[in-house]
Amino acid sequence: MANLFGGQNEGFYGDEGPIAACATALAESALTLVRVSGRGCVDLLAGCFSRPETLRKAAGNSVVYGWLVDGGNRIDEVLISVYRAPKSYTGEDSMDISCHGGLAAGRAVLQTLYKHGFRPALRGEFSFRAFLNGKIDLTRAEAVLEMVSAKSDTGRGRAVARLSGVLEQEIRHISKLFFDSLTEIELLLDYSELDGVTADDEAMPGREAVEEALSRLRRLERSYHAEKLYRDGALAVIAGKPNAGKSSLFNLLLREERSIISEIPGTTRDWIEGWISIEGIPVRLADTAGLRDPGDVLERLGIERSFSLLDEADLVILVLDGASGGDEVIAGAEDFIKEWKDSPILPVWNKADLAPPPHGADHFCAANFCAANFCAISTKTGDGLNQLYERIARILEKTAGVAAPDLSCAALGSDRQKTLIDAAISYAENALAMHDEGLPADLIAPSLREAVNCLGEITGEVSTYDILESMFSRFCVGK
Repeated sequence: MANLFGGQNEGFYGDEGPIAACATALAESALTLVRVSGRGCVDLLAGCFSRPETLRKAAGNSVVYGWLVDGGNRIDEVLISVYRAPKSYTGEDSMDISCHGGLAAGRAVLQTLYKHGFRPALRGEFSFRAFLNGKIDLTRAEAVLEMVSAKSDTGRGRAVARLSGVLEQEIRHISKLFFDSLTEIELLLDYSELDGVTADDEAMPGREAVEEALSRLRRLERSYHAEKLYRDGALAVIAGKPNAGKSSLFNLLLREERSIISEIPGTTRDWIEGWISIEGIPVRLADTAGLRDPGDVLERLGIERSFSLLDEADLVILVLDGASGGDEVIAGAEDFIKEWKDSPILPVWNKADLAPPPHGADHFCAANFCAANFCAISTKTGDGLNQLYERIARILEKTAGVAAPDLSCAALGSDRQKTLIDAAISYAENALAMHDEGLPADLIAPSLREAVNCLGEITGEVSTYDILESMFSRFCVGK
């Protein structure tokens, strides 16, 4: 099947043939990086390079200058970084071609490579080969994907920790604890008859090791909620009556003029959104239409969409118009909170430069656990903004049931890992429960083996082709 750039064979995961793909976006830029890897890739690339013998003889971790050519035609002036197996990302002979940026240059280089025997790389195929060749385990492979999609510096830092092997080492340590217990069980079963001891007479061998493993597994399970928050982020919806300052707050938080600001009520007819980072938490911030009786059909549709988005929100930032009068504003806010009592709500008293909040206003929403989170700001002067950032972060952490992650500790980075950790916990708990019920060790051992298999799936020691293909197909092509 032909692809956009002229490649004919799509290949399959596990193929060792020469592959090529852009490792950077095809866009206007100073440079484009094209990555190649696989059996015979050096000789193939030498066949379309102006200095073929120099490239063939190049040592690993060296750079060769020249021209990419197609017969007598020069394609682009390039630098080729050479990596020799096994000291490369994939564990194979690999090269990175630095060519000029832009759509035309990158496409021309790829078309030339495909013409001379390379095939287009599949999604994540470079990382797939790195896994097959023992350069990375699955936790590190998933960390590569996390790095690419990280929405905040904290998310990037967590991915770096997993990429450096912190999670892999913890998983292997827990597996060893299970293996230690299994070894003792096997010794008991093998020698009990010779010694005149039965498995029924013996306390569960290695129970302390299983209990320690279970404790470590539970800590990993708890880490997932924090990791998910810092990885995927949360939805914070700005709501309130018209002219309360919702769009002004949206622009202030986003630090750019995205929403139209007007004294005319109903200016925002639909919701708009943008991403921000608050204390390392990626926040998808949405500005919605003012909540009131609609003046026309379009405004009614906008308000309906606002209510729909409020249902999905991890946090509702309720903007109160401080200049409209304290008692009336407080009453309206209380009505809103009663209607959305299942959602975390952060009341924000806006226009505090014109009218400070009335005494005791910070306690009116105690029923929604936001009393300590009420804050006053001025979108005009920026006063109170830092306090607002802090309140948003604390509510999102509380809602997720987490505190800020410890970058020095192993933590789960994907739904797949969480599912397998949950299964391992279940098997370990089952093994301990069977021992408490007085069941013999030979009935307990299978549960421990299943726990070990679950951990092996996390690192990739136990895996199937379908699982691997499903995981790596989520990567971008050049990874």
